[in-house]
Amino acid sequence: MREDIKYNNIIDGEEFVRAQKAADDAAGLPAEQIDTESFYVTQQYEKYSEENHRVWKTLWERRKGVLEDQASETYLKGLDAINLVPDRVPLLFGKVQDPYEPGREIVGINEYLKDLTGWASHGVPGYLPAKAFFSCLSRREFPSTIVVRPEDKMDYLPEPDIFHDVFGHVPLHADPVFADFLQTYGKAALLAGPEHEEALARLFWFTVEFGLISEGGKLKVYGSGTISSHSESEYALTAPEGKGGHTKGEIERRPFDLEQVINTPFEIDHFQDIVYVLDSFEQLRDAMNDYANRVLEESNAAAGA
Repeated sequence: MREDIKYNNIIDGEEFVRAQKAADDAAGLPAEQIDTESFYVTQQYEKYSEENHRVWKTLWERRKGVLEDQASETYLKGLDAINLVPDRVPLLFGKVQDPYEPGREIVGINEYLKDLTGWASHGVPGYLPAKAFFSCLSRREFPSTIVVRPEDKMDYLPEPDIFHDVFGHVPLHADPVFADFLQTYGKAALLAGPEHEEALARLFWFTVEFGLISEGGKLKVYGSGTISSHSESEYALTAPEGKGGHTKGEIERRPFDLEQVINTPFEIDHFQDIVYVLDSFEQLRDAMNDYANRVLEESNAAAGA
């Protein structure tokens, strides 16, 4: 996590240093030797401050009502299914007593998620390098940042926090089709050679982070970058269609095509100039299966060479 942003002490201590080192060291290991459990840290729920819970509540209230109209129905169903609490930072595993409201119990989101698709969210100390991240996805484990953005960074944070990761990403993990896509993505990325690195990054960006989907004749957001941001979602859905890009306030909404997606560059520091629109999550899963088969064939051919 960035040192210039003042988080509280949620990720302090030797456990977090050890976990980050294990994730960093995974880059030099064969996929079968990677132990994803070594990347994970204890979510010390009692350390969340009143400000942390207040920030979560404020962000929830800002986004939830708007998303009823903006977000994919699949996302909204997942949000209900994992039983996020509007006024408390989410707990990942188990149950705890609410530290600020005696007699109230907080239940971890994985207690619901694991029975739906077998996915689980695990706390990590910060950014995971690509190979560590892909290893987690291949096992239906989602690495989640557990810090909460400071109150003075609510409108913009240059790195993920628990709101981006859990509110933005995890509801879709409750959907069997999307869950299959994401695991296949992780498996393919682990096997893929360096020539696929850019293509896979683009696929993730234009789907998991900033994807749109057509539902009932209407455009909806599902990518975490749009789900968790007022301005990004509004721009993606309402900016005039055109090729002028963000400098002219225009956006291209292209039908999803895997080959076109993986050959489209992206930039991270402004509204998207191009977004891709799915017909369904089955379309995304099937395209990923085709790509994974391509990677597997190349891997087998290399092994037999």
